[in-house]
Amino acid sequence: MNAVQRFDTRAWVLFAIMALVWGIPYLFIKVAVDSYSPAAVVAGRTLIGAVLLLPFALRQKALRAAFSKIGWVLAFGAIEMAGPFLLLGHAEQTLPSGLTGLLVATVPLFAALIAFGGGDRSVLRPARAGGLVIGFAGVAVIVAGPGLAIEGGGGLIAVGEVLLVAVLYAIAPFIVAHKLKDVPALGTITLSLFAVGIFYLPIGLLTQHQVPTLDATLALIALGVVCTAVAFIVFFALIARVGPVRAPLFTYVNPVVAIILGTIILGEHLTLGLLIGFPLVILGCWLAATGGTIRTRDVEAESERAPDLPPVAPG
Repeated sequence: MNAVQRFDTRAWVLFAIMALVWGIPYLFIKVAVDSYSPAAVVAGRTLIGAVLLLPFALRQKALRAAFSKIGWVLAFGAIEMAGPFLLLGHAEQTLPSGLTGLLVATVPLFAALIAFGGGDRSVLRPARAGGLVIGFAGVAVIVAGPGLAIEGGGGLIAVGEVLLVAVLYAIAPFIVAHKLKDVPALGTITLSLFAVGIFYLPIGLLTQHQVPTLDATLALIALGVVCTAVAFIVFFALIARVGPVRAPLFTYVNPVVAIILGTIILGEHLTLGLLIGFPLVILGCWLAATGGTIRTRDVEAESERAPDLPPVAPG
């Protein structure tokens, strides 16, 4: 294992930053949609992020390759950002932010099912198949278990929206791996953010019917600056340090951050169902995605094959 793939002090710092900046978006979304429409939140965060990432993309000359495959870049933007960001904003008008973050963490479960549908029979191995069963059992406990993490039909619809987000997040990397593997990730992401922001800007203006509060505005700015622009820059640095296989491991910490922040800052309740289902979901996702282990040779092979792979779930 070479230095680029070793978890040294700098790597752990980058890992901790990513665990925070992609664990906190659910808190900011919850605050932002209190006085911004979901479409306005999407437009604001994507345009802010795009403007801040643009100088980096230009310096790396990453946009030309992205424009050469504009159709697939737009498809990626629609699946990774346009759909999920709007659904998350709408769902968090009903759901607690911590619960939302935990449900988004089911991405590896859906990714394993998609991989199986594409012919990957390793999903049938006992550890990975068991992970699927454990993970979805955890979701069932959260949604319908003791203490009821949600209430009413609106809550069930919101849960469905967040699980759809997880499905979309699981699909997006397959587009990158098969259609955009020769395009620098920074170019794909920057162009996608601009496209999504421009698309949602008029919708956001038309659906914004109240004067935003200061707290909501600050949360929206934080979404664009911290959870989009800064997060992607740090994530690329983490990929360069430890490789694309182990870099996204911080996503297993994100729901912990989301739940803690939601409880402390927003006063969200920790139900018995959430406390029981949370470890089941995380354990199930880990097993479904990795089979319980990541071997050195897998890291080295993946680093050669996909050195610049975008993240799975930016929140």
